[in-house]
Amino acid sequence: MNEVNRTLFIPLYGKAMVSRKGIILKDPDAEKIWDSEAFPIKGKSKSKWLAYNMAMRARVFDDWTRSMLEQNPEALVLHVGCGLDSRCRRVKASYKCWYDCDFPDVIDIRRKYYGDSDSYHMQPFDATNPEMIEMLPDSDIVIVVFEGISMYMSGEQLHDFFEALEERYPEIHVLMDVYTELGAKASKYKNPVNDVGVTRLYGYDDPRDFLDGLKLRVKAEHSFTPPQLVEQLKGADKAFFKLLFTGETYRKIYRLFELN
Repeated sequence: MNEVNRTLFIPLYGKAMVSRKGIILKDPDAEKIWDSEAFPIKGKSKSKWLAYNMAMRARVFDDWTRSMLEQNPEALVLHVGCGLDSRCRRVKASYKCWYDCDFPDVIDIRRKYYGDSDSYHMQPFDATNPEMIEMLPDSDIVIVVFEGISMYMSGEQLHDFFEALEERYPEIHVLMDVYTELGAKASKYKNPVNDVGVTRLYGYDDPRDFLDGLKLRVKAEHSFTPPQLVEQLKGADKAFFKLLFTGETYRKIYRLFELN
């Protein structure tokens, strides 16, 4: 497994930790998989502050996906860079078709814990190769969960991926997290992904940097750390988390956009 793929263990640890605490999101699959895989993350990657942050990010993506499915029950859900995430089980909404997509070695591990069905499929996939979108099923509407992946793709690669989506699907809804340019530069020295060997990250101050010439536009910007989730923390943990991960300072390095 290469350096980028190993980053999947960082959010997995965060979701397992908060699930055991009974806060933010319940994820028994993360608990089980973390115990089974026992990947040795260390340093900042194992920080409880990062664990809270990763779990809140996952919960925001879950809630958005659930809302989109309630509005578009016939849509195709495309979770790009799914890692070992159990969103397909956490999201309590019916769906016609859900594809969890990631690199082949990640999918191989994933198949130890999940199984394909008529409505759920695991697909080896590389978002930097837009031709692979042709392997996905037809649909009038696609809901794209693009969590924790844009920072590993250049602007050209992101543009080509979204262009291929536009050519294939009439209606597209995307939720994606993005490092700013400042965030990408700072991450060279202080990002937990450094602990698993990643050294090159990309940042974008404006989604138009990679959407130029496309139909997709920013519909809204969301918070990674909504107040109702932050309030689930207690005492000093809540106070310190607010200082680190809420407010304008955090937004200057990391942002969450909805596109359609």
